[in-house]
Order: sequence, then structure tokens, then C-alpha cells
Amino acid sequence: MIIRLVRGGVTAALAVATLTAGTVVADAATTASPTARTAVTGPNVSVTQAGNYPIFPVDNTNFSVTWTSSGTADLTGVTHLTVELPPGLTTNGATITSFPDYSFTETVSPDGRRLDAFFTGNRAPGRSEFMKVYVASHGTRPSGTIKVTAANRNDANPADNVSTYLLGSGPQAPATQAAPAVTGISTVTGPGTGGTAVTLTGTNLDNGFVLFGGSVAAGACTATGCTVTAPGGTGSTPVTVVTPGGSAAAPAAFDYTGAAPPAPAAPVVTGLTTSTGPAAGGTGIYVQGSGLAAGTVLFGGVPATRSSCGPTLCSATAPAGTGVVDVTVTTPGGTSATVAGDRYTYTA
Repeated sequence: MIIRLVRGGVTAALAVATLTAGTVVADAATTASPTARTAVTGPNVSVTQAGNYPIFPVDNTNFSVTWTSSGTADLTGVTHLTVELPPGLTTNGATITSFPDYSFTETVSPDGRRLDAFFTGNRAPGRSEFMKVYVASHGTRPSGTIKVTAANRNDANPADNVSTYLLGSGPQAPATQAAPAVTGISTVTGPGTGGTAVTLTGTNLDNGFVLFGGSVAAGACTATGCTVTAPGGTGSTPVTVVTPGGSAAAPAAFDYTGAAPPAPAAPVVTGLTTSTGPAAGGTGIYVQGSGLAAGTVLFGGVPATRSSCGPTLCSATAPAGTGVVDVTVTTPGGTSATVAGDRYTYTA
């Protein structure tokens, strides 16, 4: 397993861009057609690939995988990305460089031919991220198809979630993965601390991942099943398989028993990159601290117009307000304590 992450820094001059939503145009058929297209609204993730693919005798090179929030609403939650390489081609991992108002992890299969990545953050329509995938052909003339997918539970348009590139030929027509169906779940109870092995059965589960509520379960999916380990939780929790073709709920919820897992440490806010803004709101700021992952930013208790949080940084857009307020972050671990460095002043 390889996990690699590269993130950029933050300066006080940075601000969050205000982006305008647009209408997504999606394919209506199972494969792309220039004549059969239907307007789709709502959050949407689309994925593409491009770059320096290996051409004999060039061996070690890289290409980029880009995923874009291209719908009419913010893309939120977990986005799962996969890269499948043909025989003879391997990767030792990828890097992603951006301001870290998100969480990102990636793993490589033992044979080096598959990469799975999870991106957790909120993205406004028009916002893109990319990772650079390093590949090697080991002195051979590579052939075959590189397949890249993206999946998000809130995605309204599965027609742009699969990208393929035929080595020596070029990009191929996009295809839409068939919608998934979950027909069985092996176990429906387990301790609140997590760790229960659960098998889900169904169809079209390729390149999927499993959510218990909003938490990702460790494991993997094939076309007909997913074998995962339940994360910790409480109460009765829906189980969902999310694939590039859409999402499908398990036929029964998972019921946690006994004590819940310990809550994570409360988030800590240490400073803001911008401490003043107009009463009308709309100012973009970055919130710095620790333990902020998947948090919600509040200005004097009022949720930010838009926010996205990684472990040490949140981006946020100030709502309307007056006076001096504390900017706090709320996570499953609680709400950050107020400090002098979190104060934000609304100006007339």
C-alpha cells in the first residue's frame, strides 16, 4: 500500500473565489452520443484524463486525472476515484497539490495496476481538482486501455463519470456505467466500535465504495459484491453502495449495539486569513487550526454560505452579519473553543 499526499501553503492574501453555477448537459444513452443529450441539474462530478502517457521507449512518465464540480449546486461529501491500468503498466502512486481545505488519501494495489483515492470536501460548481498519476512500462511497449472513474453519492449525472484512453490511439468515447442494485447484506448488527465484516451482494457494483451513513467503510467492490469492514457508529444506519453509475441502498439498515466509539478530539481554530468583511457577507476566508476535517464553519453561530474543511484548513464564505463574531468549526468531536484569533469583524 502506498499513501502519498502533497498540499500547498496558505497566505493571508488568499480568498475563496465566487463561482457561478451552470447547467450540466448529460448523455441520455448508456454511451455518449452527440445527438442524444438531456439537461441535468443538481450537483455533478465529471472526470477526465490527459497528459504524458508512456510511449516506447519512454518508460517513466505521468498523466493527470481531473475531477470537476460541474453541476448547478455544490458537490459535497466523499468522491471516490479509481485508475485501472492495462497489463505491463504500473503506478507507484499519485500526488495532489492544492490548498488543503479537504481530506485526500490514495492507495495502490499490490500489483501496481489499480489506484483508489478518496477526496472529501465541498466544491462549488466550476471548481476542479487533479492528481498526477505516475506510471512505468518497464521497458516494454505498452498497449491497452487506461480507465478512470469518479463516484459521489450526491452526483446527479452518471454520464460523465468514466474516462478511457487507449494507448497508441487516444481518448475513447465516454461510457455510462449501468446503475447499481444491492440485493443482500450479510450482517445487519455489530458493535458501535466498528470492525464487523459485512458482505453486500448485487449487480453493477464495479468501482464502488460503501457508506455507513456518511462514513466510508474499508474494503472493496467487484461487479457482484462488496466486502467491507463496518466503521464505528450509533443507532440504525443506512448502508449505501456508491458507484460511477449511481447509488443503491442495501435492503436493510445496519444496527449498532453497545457503546459508540470514542469521539474525536474537538477541533481547534488558531487564526483566520481575513478578519474583516462587509455586513452583506460574501467575503472568502481561510480558517486555520487542527482537527478540522469534514467540519462546518460558523460565523457567530451562523453557518457560512459555503465551507469546506480539511484537517488543518477550512475555506469559507462569510454570511451576512454585524459586529464582531467568533468564527468556529463544528465536527463530530464538538465545536472549537473561542479564541482571540478567531474573531471576525463586520464593517458597515
